Amino acid sequence: MPFLSDTLSRVKPSPTIAVTTKAAELKAQGRDVIGLGAGEPDFDTPANIREAAKRAIDSGKTRYTAVDGIPELKKAICDKFLRENGLTYTPAQISVGTGGKQILYNALMATCNAGDEVIIPAPYWVSYPDMVELAGGTPVPVVATIETDFKLTPAQLEAAITPKTKWFIFNSPSNPTGAGYTAAELRALCDVLLRHPHVWIMSDDMYEHLVFDDFVFTTPAQIEPKLYDRTLTCNGVSKSYAMTGWRIGYAGGPVHLIKAMGTIQSQSTSNPSSVSQYAALEALTGPQDFLAPNRAMFQKRRDLVVSMLNAAKGITCPKPEGAFYVYPDISGCIGKTTPAGKKIANDEDFATYLLEDTGVAVVFGAAFGLSPNFRVSYATSDAILLDACTRIQNFCAALT
Repeated sequence: MPFLSDTLSRVKPSPTIAVTTKAAELKAQGRDVIGLGAGEPDFDTPANIREAAKRAIDSGKTRYTAVDGIPELKKAICDKFLRENGLTYTPAQISVGTGGKQILYNALMATCNAGDEVIIPAPYWVSYPDMVELAGGTPVPVVATIETDFKLTPAQLEAAITPKTKWFIFNSPSNPTGAGYTAAELRALCDVLLRHPHVWIMSDDMYEHLVFDDFVFTTPAQIEPKLYDRTLTCNGVSKSYAMTGWRIGYAGGPVHLIKAMGTIQSQSTSNPSSVSQYAALEALTGPQDFLAPNRAMFQKRRDLVVSMLNAAKGITCPKPEGAFYVYPDISGCIGKTTPAGKKIANDEDFATYLLEDTGVAVVFGAAFGLSPNFRVSYATSDAILLDACTRIQNFCAALT
C-alpha cells in the first residue's frame, strides 16, 4: 500500500520556485547566474512598516489572534476597498490569510465539489489550476494569445461557461503577462457574467498598484455592482508594499463565503502571523507616497526589457500594462540549434539551454499554459536587467 496520498498525483511543485531553486544551486556552485524567475520586488519593506512590526513585538502583540484577522486590520481593509475601489464591505465580509495564495485556496476548498468547473484564462499564474485540483474541482483553461494581448475575449468566456461552471478566476494586471484589462474590456466580460448567475468571480487584484502609463485599474465588482454578491475581491500587501515574506493576503466577499473560508483556515493554519498583521495595518493606513516612485521605477525597467528583448533575434515581446513581468513569444527560436548542437524543440528547452549556456534563469511558458513563451520578472536592478537581456540577445543570435 502506498504511503503518500493520491492527492499528490493531481498537483506538481511550483515551476517558478523550481527555477529559483535551480538558480540558487548554480550560484552556490560558483556559476554567474542571474535569476529572473522570482515574482517579488527587490525593494526593502518601507521603514514605517518595519517599525510598526517592531512596536508590535515590543508591546507583546505576539499571541494568537482571531482566526481570519485582527479587527483593526479588517477595518483598514474595509477602508481601503472603499477609498480605492468604491466597494463597501463590513468587517464580517473580510478574510485575512497567510498570503494571497491562502485566500484563494481557502475559497476554492470551501466551495468546490467534484465536477465543479473553474474557468482560468491562460496564460495563468502557475498555482491556479493546481489549487482547483486540490479542492476537487476541474480547471478549465481558456487560452488568450498574443493576438489579443493575452486578454480573454467575451466570446471566449461565453463559450467556456457550462452548467458546471462555479468560478471564473480573473487576474488583472496579470501574472505572467502583465496584461491589464481596461474598464471597457472588463465591462464586456461582466456583461457575459451577468447572463450566467450561477458563476462566481474570483478577482485576484494583487498587482493593483503596479500599473503604467495612463492605465486605470478597475475590479469586477466595481465595474458591475450587480456582481457584488457573487464576487470575491482578493488582494494583499506582498507586491505593492514589498512584503512578500510577511505573508498577508485578504479578500472581501459575501458573509457566508467569508465564514466558510474562516472554517477552512481554522483547521489549517489558524491565524496569520500576529506581527505581520500589525505590519499590514501600517501598510494600509500609513503613508502611501512610496508607491508612485516605485511604480515609475518598474515602468522604466519594463521599457528597458521590452526594448532589448524585441531586439533579440526570434523574440517578440509585447509591452504590458502592469505587474513586473513580460511574456515574450519565442516562435522564431523553436526548431533552432544551439552552438553546442542542442535543438530547441519547445520553450522548456529554450529556458534550460539559456540557463546552462548564459546563466540567465527564466520560467518556461508551458508552466503558465501558453507556449512558446517564457516569463521574465524584471523586479531587479537596471544593471542586472541590462546584463541579462544582453545575454539573451547573444544566446538568440548564436542559434542556427
